[in-house]
Amino acid sequence: MTCLLGVDIGTTNVKILAVTPHDWKIIAHTSLPLTTLSPEPGYAEQEPEAVWQAVRQGLSEVVIGAKRQQASIKALSFSAGMHSLLAVDSAGKPLTNALLWSDNRAEPQATELHTDQKALGDSIYAQTGTPIHPMIPLCKLAWFRASQPDLLKQAAKFISLKEYVWWKLTARYDIDYSMATATGLFDMEKRTWFQPALDFAGIRPGQLSEPQPTTFVVNYDPGKEGVVKTALPAGVQLFPGASDGVLANLGSGCIEPGITTITIGTSGAVRQTVHKPQRDPHGRLFCYYLDERNETPYYVVGGPTNNGANVLQWLAEKLTLQETDEVLTEADTIPVGAEDLLFLPYLYGERAPLWDASARGAYLNVDYRHTRAHFVRAALEGVMFNLLSIEKLLAKQTGPTRMIYANGGFAKSTFWVQMMANVFGVPVRLNASNESSAMGAVLLISDLTTSLEKLAGEVSFGQEFEPDPECHKRYQTVFEQWENALQKRI
Repeated sequence: MTCLLGVDIGTTNVKILAVTPHDWKIIAHTSLPLTTLSPEPGYAEQEPEAVWQAVRQGLSEVVIGAKRQQASIKALSFSAGMHSLLAVDSAGKPLTNALLWSDNRAEPQATELHTDQKALGDSIYAQTGTPIHPMIPLCKLAWFRASQPDLLKQAAKFISLKEYVWWKLTARYDIDYSMATATGLFDMEKRTWFQPALDFAGIRPGQLSEPQPTTFVVNYDPGKEGVVKTALPAGVQLFPGASDGVLANLGSGCIEPGITTITIGTSGAVRQTVHKPQRDPHGRLFCYYLDERNETPYYVVGGPTNNGANVLQWLAEKLTLQETDEVLTEADTIPVGAEDLLFLPYLYGERAPLWDASARGAYLNVDYRHTRAHFVRAALEGVMFNLLSIEKLLAKQTGPTRMIYANGGFAKSTFWVQMMANVFGVPVRLNASNESSAMGAVLLISDLTTSLEKLAGEVSFGQEFEPDPECHKRYQTVFEQWENALQKRI
């Protein structure tokens, strides 16, 4: 019996699954925590070596688990969070920590591309599909250029955390097209680095990895100079895979038109899969590469939000001083619309739809009627309204949503999932597994000749939630009030 490994390098954990492709059963899995450092306000970093050691340990644990099931490992594919950036020297030694997606130090550089160099910023978005924001490697490189100019001369390469792990396993610097399209440096149409973006960043093409298809393959050779020995057997096929967002669409079964995936973990995202690159006229939606099968390309278009289940965590830890289950139970006692109390959920700045790292949250219409439970319900509704505003932008490009496939930690709460169905007014179907990114990495390499539509048909689902017509009607009115309130504050 053979199995495939899906390695998901996230922000909070490294997760690794061993899956048997004949029945899609998870026969071994592990999850190892990662630590994020914040040496200054607005900074978010991870130590590259700590991430590598977590991957290495996880591989050891899953290899042992697969052996117990008498399964041999045929291949491995990666999923990873986007927008991380670190510098390495000619020997591959990190010169910096990895700056994560949530790092906002490059806000001045993003602002420059929105103002003084807006024409360049618009051109970069048009060619790359990456919205201009402090999170993207383009802006982080420009920050290094401004604050640490010597680093740009010293660094042999600027890479992501996934590329660092890939280098450890292959002694090669490669980047898949999917991760490349999230850098703000990659010409999606020509599939090469976009020189005007590199000029703004202050780097040379040779300081970046070689772009490769998501199904590019290298055989693991622990005897090769520079390759680190791990528990993986020699000869295992290594695929770079893609980014976590696009693979979450594949792993959740969201490939057909009209199906929207919404993920709410710490942060969140709204996404659809399309066959042609899409652009929002105002640069508010991303478009990232997924794969190409039988001359049919697949892209994932959508918008990410900084404010997801972390808002629930804030409610529990800072506002109510309760466990999250108690918070949700309390919110359920309040009617739809929280009796006119509104919440703008921008506790952590915002990406879509605002793309404003300085955005801040607010409660509106507070009066004597409102109890703690009202504040909780309004906050949860505010998260949903923000996701709905992203979906409405997406619908202008891809058409209306007829069903939502939902995953992420929020799916543990039937109350919050039902709220999603009522807010959006369409059925919400939960994925049977919340490991959609790692599962997507496995599906991607399971059969390189099969269409993604057919592979997505292998995905299993759990409970389905139907919208309540009366609640949806009420939410349409409340959402309009919420949108009007937002427009007055931006």
